[in-house]
Amino acid sequence: MSVIKVMSENLANKIAAGEVVEKCASVVKELVENAIDAKASNIKVILENGGLSLISVIDDGVGMDSADAKMAFQRHATSKIYKDDDLFFIDTLGFRGEALPSIASVSDVILETCEKDVGTLIHIKGGTILEESNSKGRVGTKITVTNLFYNTPARLKYLKSEATELANTTSFLEHIALARPEISFSLTNNGNSIFKTSGSGNLLKSIHEIYGLNTSSKMLPIKALSDDFEINGYISKPEILKSSKNHLITFINGRVVRNYDINRAINDAYYTYKPDGKYPVVVINIFTDPTLVDVNIHPTKQDVKISKINDLYNLLYNTIKDTLYNSLLIPDAISKEDADKIKNSFIPIQDFQDLDGKQTTFDFGDVKEPVKNEEFKSLVLHPVGLCLGTYIVCDNEDGIYLLDQHAAQERVNYENYLDNLKKEDINITDLLIPINIELSQSDYLKFKMYSEVFEKMGFVWEDFGINTIIIKSHPLWLKVGYEEESIRKIIDLIINLNGEFDPIKFRESVAITLACKMAIKANEHISLMEIEGLLKNLMTCDNPYNCPHGRPTIIKFSIYDLEKMFKRAMN
Repeated sequence: MSVIKVMSENLANKIAAGEVVEKCASVVKELVENAIDAKASNIKVILENGGLSLISVIDDGVGMDSADAKMAFQRHATSKIYKDDDLFFIDTLGFRGEALPSIASVSDVILETCEKDVGTLIHIKGGTILEESNSKGRVGTKITVTNLFYNTPARLKYLKSEATELANTTSFLEHIALARPEISFSLTNNGNSIFKTSGSGNLLKSIHEIYGLNTSSKMLPIKALSDDFEINGYISKPEILKSSKNHLITFINGRVVRNYDINRAINDAYYTYKPDGKYPVVVINIFTDPTLVDVNIHPTKQDVKISKINDLYNLLYNTIKDTLYNSLLIPDAISKEDADKIKNSFIPIQDFQDLDGKQTTFDFGDVKEPVKNEEFKSLVLHPVGLCLGTYIVCDNEDGIYLLDQHAAQERVNYENYLDNLKKEDINITDLLIPINIELSQSDYLKFKMYSEVFEKMGFVWEDFGINTIIIKSHPLWLKVGYEEESIRKIIDLIINLNGEFDPIKFRESVAITLACKMAIKANEHISLMEIEGLLKNLMTCDNPYNCPHGRPTIIKFSIYDLEKMFKRAMN
């Protein structure tokens, strides 16, 4: 007797639902993407109890006739691909034909749609059609989903709380609204408006509508082109950082995607501009030939594989790094929460232009040209003194500047060490009394594995007994009086090398470690002459705004900020 049988279509849909529909946000995602593919310009998402009780998506797209409306619930029925070659030229968000039948198999669904004058209503529960009739004509499609997972208890129990499900849905809609700024999105839950975008087509305005003024006013535009990729969008100044990667938002050909190498390029470009574990707000569009992107590797269609990923990495990395380098990154001490509070204050014009240089409709008062990084080096700062033994106080005609003396010295040290580590011609000095360093057996063996790295840095050493080495010469760039301490820290870094050796990352690790340990400490009083020397050195740095760990070196209190705090300015 045969034990292998073809499963019923409804059972197959339930199994597919486990991959396509994981939570309430999954339902919203599939329905919203269908609405976008239907060329909607307004999409409303209505939830009850975060979607646990009801999910309704209403659009003004092209709609369907009665035959297509019924066919849409058949598995693998789609209007988006017809032949094998179409898989290589996917330009729609959906294409598998699995979403609607999967959702309908595990919930109660009512579809109302209209292509011309007469509408169509289809009611399906658990994959079974309960009603099919004409309905009142309206533009577009409305799909309402209730009783999600009512017939699959195992999946029902894994739905999260109302707050969690609502947060997941909100996060998705925020991302898709940024991917499609020309579409107006709205989200309500239990009758309360969560957010709404205008559909203006201006990406910066959409960022403002979702993240607020404090973030949108600190965004920098990026735009670049290579043989295979075009990128544009906005990146935040390092003062706007988040605790998760959820705000590294990237789109490929209008699709929200997740890709490790793209995130790595962004994170690497911000290296030393931010602390580890913190991430900028980034909204980047990537356009490329569809044949270079495989979106058919996961049912959610968000994880993608990209051909020529190294070329894309380099384009993103260099564009973001150059943008940060060429921008003034001194954070203002006073956060500007809304337009009324910042009226008549300094706002860089680039922060409120779209990617084609057109002024946005924001009304934020007078606008001035931005100060570029190279202009920072010509700023005349007059040192006033030292506050709390840690913060250098300076002023000029624009306001007051506070510098963290430790962070500033770290930056100066870091760039100095890094420059010396890159040199091939190394000046060394012989030690009158060699430095003796004793290691454990395992550390000695690890050191021996990478001893060539140590030698290329300019160190001359020899074995001296069991698990012991002596340092006979060292490079001149070691800080005088701290030679042994510096050497021991470098050896520790060598011992901790694992796997493939990356000379660039190793040099950076050495520079960061030595820069921190050899910098002026907090509560260490320095003279006015030392302050002037530190300021002069900081002005020559490639990145004078952050220590190598990403903390700010300098903060500005503008004249407006001061007058506002002292009630001299009442606007």
